[in-house]
Amino acid sequence: MSSTVMTPPAASVAADLARVTVVLVTFHSAHCAPELGRALADFPHVTVVDNASTDDTLEQFRRHLPKAALLANDRNLGFGAANNRGIWAAGTEFVLLLNPDCVVSAEAVSQLIRCADTYPGAAMIGPQLLGRSGQADISYTWAPNTWSALGPGAEAEACVGFISGACMLIRRDAMLRIQGFDEGFFLYYEDTDLCLRLARQCGELIVAPQALVTHLSRGSSGGSGRFKAEYMRGYHHIQSKFLFNLKHLGEQVSTARRWRYCMTAALEMMVRVLVLDLVRATRVLGRVVGAWRYPDDMRTRQRALSS
Repeated sequence: MSSTVMTPPAASVAADLARVTVVLVTFHSAHCAPELGRALADFPHVTVVDNASTDDTLEQFRRHLPKAALLANDRNLGFGAANNRGIWAAGTEFVLLLNPDCVVSAEAVSQLIRCADTYPGAAMIGPQLLGRSGQADISYTWAPNTWSALGPGAEAEACVGFISGACMLIRRDAMLRIQGFDEGFFLYYEDTDLCLRLARQCGELIVAPQALVTHLSRGSSGGSGRFKAEYMRGYHHIQSKFLFNLKHLGEQVSTARRWRYCMTAALEMMVRVLVLDLVRATRVLGRVVGAWRYPDDMRTRQRALSS
């Protein structure tokens, strides 16, 4: 990967930032507020959409991002639906969808916007994500179920089929054209589905490796909170996987198939318990329950979204 990064003039960066709304979806994200407050201090348009956090998330974001627009949901709508609220409220040319655990700079966002100007037909531009220790995270690939990315990260702008939802610069009119995220996905696979639809209907997806964004990844809470989080990750992951396959691959999720999956996953869970891998065992348990409850949960979610 090239180590030479051109820094745009300050006046140019400010002009670029005026063209973008940063949309942050929060859920028990109070610990992210101080870093985001420093990182986004020069951004004129920031919208925080909170998914009914029960800690002091809203208070902390009011304190550290006093100029941001705060949209508080009365219940957890899920990642995609909450992002849609922020996108619809934005009035700028671009939206930057940013996870609260990402560290971004004004210069990096300016580089994303300049890349979008270079490729006016592109619907989405993604940065080069870095891990906590600074290593490149290859968070972009070609389209799912085609071929996997091999080798090192991109050395120059390149068309891709998928860009991680941790940080995406998207033309707002493209999001309006496809009606945003599919809100049937509560958590996981919503960014994959979005990338496929944008690429098919609106334009290319381009990764700009000169724009560097650090993704700290999720932090684990201690004690019972960690096990609850792992259970819910497994629960929502399998349901979103079933929905994605049904939508894009035409694979029907029959009762027999779900039963076979539950039996296999239950065996894996018991093995993990025996070797005292309790965190992953809890996540597998979430997948078992999520798979079995998939039809009822999908019907309930559709009713809730339509009300």
